[in-house]
Amino acid sequence: MTRALRVFDTHVHLDQIAEPVAAVEEAHAAGVVGIIAVGTESGSNRRILELAARWPGYVFPALGLHPGEVGTMDSRRLDAELAYIDENLDRAYAVGEVGLDYHKRIVAGISKELQRDVFRSVLGIARAHAKPVLVHSRYAWTDALALVMESGISRAAFHWFTGFSSVLKGIMDAGYYISATPAVEYHEEHRRAVKGVSLDRLLLETDAPVWYGRSERYESRPADVVRSLNGVAQLRGEAPVTIASATTMAAMELLGVATPTDDEEVIKHGTGH
Repeated sequence: MTRALRVFDTHVHLDQIAEPVAAVEEAHAAGVVGIIAVGTESGSNRRILELAARWPGYVFPALGLHPGEVGTMDSRRLDAELAYIDENLDRAYAVGEVGLDYHKRIVAGISKELQRDVFRSVLGIARAHAKPVLVHSRYAWTDALALVMESGISRAAFHWFTGFSSVLKGIMDAGYYISATPAVEYHEEHRRAVKGVSLDRLLLETDAPVWYGRSERYESRPADVVRSLNGVAQLRGEAPVTIASATTMAAMELLGVATPTDDEEVIKHGTGH
C-alpha cells in the first residue's frame, strides 16, 4: 500500500480500545507507520506487551505507572509496580505513561509529595535502562520538567502539553519533545504550545481512546492521529507532508529506532496467530 503521508501515533492506550486489532489495521490504512502503546499499571503493562508482540516494529510497548493509579495503591503494591517495570523494561521501548497530576481530584487521593517520590523512582528505572520517558504533567508542568532534568534522562516527551511558555522553552532547551493531540483543533492552551514549539521537538498522538470535540464529540482511535496532523498543519501554516515527515522522524529519534516496519502482512495478520 502506498500512502502520501506517514504519521506516528506516540501515545495510545491500546489495551483500553475495545477492538485493538481492528484499530491497528485501520490506523495502518490511514497512513500510520508506528504506534507507541502505553501502560498505566502492571495489569495494563502486561496487556500492552501481549498486544505489541503481535506487531513487532509497528506497535512499540511502553511500561507505565500513571499518577492517577498510584492513589489506589499501598506501599507494597507500589514496590511491586516499580519492580515489574524494572524487571520487564528490556521488553519495551519506553517508560510511560508516568508523571505528575496536580488536578484537585487526583491530589485528593494522592499527595503531590508522594507523586513526586514515585516519579523519581520510575525515572531512576528509566535512566538505568537508558529508556525514553512519556510524561503526564497536568497542572504540574514545572515540577515534572524539573524532575526529568534532575534524573539525567536524555529522551522525554511531555504528552498533550498545555503548560506555560517558560516550561515549553525549558523542554526545548533540554532537547525534549511535546506531543499534539486532536485537541489542537480547539484547545487554546494546547494550541499555543503547539504553535510555539520548534518543529524538530514536536510529536503527534491521539491518547486514544480519549474523547475529543466540543460541538461534536467522538471517541478517538489511532487513525485519528491524522486529525492531529491536519490540525497542526493548519495552526502552524505548514504543509501536512512537512509536519508528517518531521514528527515521524522525531518519534523514531525518541524511541531510538530506524524506519518502522510498514509491512502489510505484519499488520493484517500479526504474529500472534
